[in-house]
Amino acid sequence: QVQLAESGGGLVQPGGSLRLSCAASGSIFRIFTSNVMGWYRQAPGKERELVAAITRGGDTNYAEFVKGRFTISRDNAKNTVYLQMNSLKAEDTAVYYCCLGPGSQRSFTSQYWGQGTQVTVSS
Repeated sequence: QVQLAESGGGLVQPGGSLRLSCAASGSIFRIFTSNVMGWYRQAPGKERELVAAITRGGDTNYAEFVKGRFTISRDNAKNTVYLQMNSLKAEDTAVYYCCLGPGSQRSFTSQYWGQGTQVTVSS
């Protein structure tokens, strides 16, 4: 089994920045065979949506609404994925969830999920 622990969420003003982190722990085999780590978000009353994904080799995929503002990265030695969020907007307010699973950056299965971290963008 794999556990994912998100951190870095909080309250920020529009135009501000936050850096989310997600560390995977547990089964080394499951982590090793899971090629993709990613971030989803869910706002109240809305469906959960993909924000960004990254493969072990560093190939990335971004939702159109975050391109040019967010950057996903990972440290394979630490089994950790990051999401640098710049130029934040009120509509970015949501619970952000980390996930891990097999596949490519554009087509993967989220086998493991974190509990989520709240991001609130408000004046």
